Amino acid sequence: MKPVRFEYRRPADVASAIALARRSDHVVKFIAGGQSLGPMLNLRLAQPDLLIDVTGIAELKQVAETPHALTIGACVTHADIEDGRVPDVARGALRSIASGIAYRAVRNRGTIGGSISHADPAADWIAGLAALGASVMIRGERGRRSSLIEDFVAGVFETALAPGELVETVEVPRLANGARWGFYKICRKSGDFAHAIGAVLDDPQRGVCRAVIGATGSKPIVWADAGALFDRTNGTLDDRAARDALETYGVADPIRQRIHIAALGRALAQAFAS
Repeated sequence: MKPVRFEYRRPADVASAIALARRSDHVVKFIAGGQSLGPMLNLRLAQPDLLIDVTGIAELKQVAETPHALTIGACVTHADIEDGRVPDVARGALRSIASGIAYRAVRNRGTIGGSISHADPAADWIAGLAALGASVMIRGERGRRSSLIEDFVAGVFETALAPGELVETVEVPRLANGARWGFYKICRKSGDFAHAIGAVLDDPQRGVCRAVIGATGSKPIVWADAGALFDRTNGTLDDRAARDALETYGVADPIRQRIHIAALGRALAQAFAS
């Protein structure tokens, strides 16, 4: 199949992109790398009247580092992060997550902001960034507002973006030297969508202990304070607590529960082995 007919615009700055998106008589979509939206257009799962291409906007490709955090423009590609063109303030976590996304051809074009905005439950960045305590800066006609990743993702392909808003940047907190992290996904083969994702951050110096179960078929399960979920001396997981959380989120099948708990347990083992 091929996409339905649509208007195409390629603005030079964010303000122009937002102005174009104000058209209330049109269904508007922003596109960056197009690695997720492109197939949806071809299958006519997405049928916009207006497609706004933001890849030419230099503002969305900027990276800024401070003593406390890293700010990544929404149009920075997975490959930029994988190849070290972006500083990794997360002690290698960003490069590791980026390198495991799909295939190199996808990573060359796919963007961090596009992946988050698409809100696929199986997306690596959603679970990984939620574990790191990252947030997004949203920009629209009324200005800017910030949202934690776990609040930004509302459900399957659902986000906190209002009509005409886009993700401008992603902010990742700088981890302390003694921080430990783990990220593990279970999929049929390398490059496939994940069946389960586990992500863990233990950063005692900053008083942060977070854990995430991703690829549940809905928004990620996030423990902002995971101190009761696992033993911070050796990384032993409380299976019952994880199972209870999965049931609360509607994951009742015992096999699916076991796969998710295994992914989280392996992420913990990875963290505490380092």
